[in-house]
Amino acid sequence: MIDVGFFDFGGVIAEEGFVGGLRAIGLEQGKDPDAVLQAGVDAAWETEFVLGRSDEAAFWAFVRDRAGVKGEDAALRQYLYDHFVVRPWMLEAVDRVRAAGVRPAILSDQMWWLDKMDEKHGFFKRFDMVFNSYHSGLSKREEAFFELAMEGMGTTPARTFFVDDNEGNVERARKLGMNAILYVDRPAFERELYALVPAAAGK
Repeated sequence: MIDVGFFDFGGVIAEEGFVGGLRAIGLEQGKDPDAVLQAGVDAAWETEFVLGRSDEAAFWAFVRDRAGVKGEDAALRQYLYDHFVVRPWMLEAVDRVRAAGVRPAILSDQMWWLDKMDEKHGFFKRFDMVFNSYHSGLSKREEAFFELAMEGMGTTPARTFFVDDNEGNVERARKLGMNAILYVDRPAFERELYALVPAAAGK
């Protein structure tokens, strides 16, 4: 019996704007988009901005230094915001899951940008709780973050599902005994989701 469902944000609830935005910065500025993306990934973890232990200025300073891009923090951030496109059909799936008696929550490695995106799009209200690495000081690279989220929702691994587009995160969730779905595309996701929560299929 599944009673809680955890959804990643970037790459699941929304298009992966961190990847898309950084690559777009590189393309527009004539830089290698993969190098700019890697600089952003390294910046998030090496400055520990994703864990709330540094500020956005440190993040973008790292990216500028490593990848040679230019621009003010706010202008660069906007590229990411523009590429985090919320998927309406995914929010509808979240609503069906709730209607089937499963409490949905967000479990995401994100910065405070997630809060700002919610201010614009208002998706937090679809979820019982939001677990964001920036605020918790833990990430999905650590089993402790999953355990914190499950404790916060009052559930156990066998009674949860977790959806993420990152294989490492999915493997860690499975190791803990969670019912984990690797998001690849909509049809495969829906098949796996509705196999776990048949009542959400609406059939």
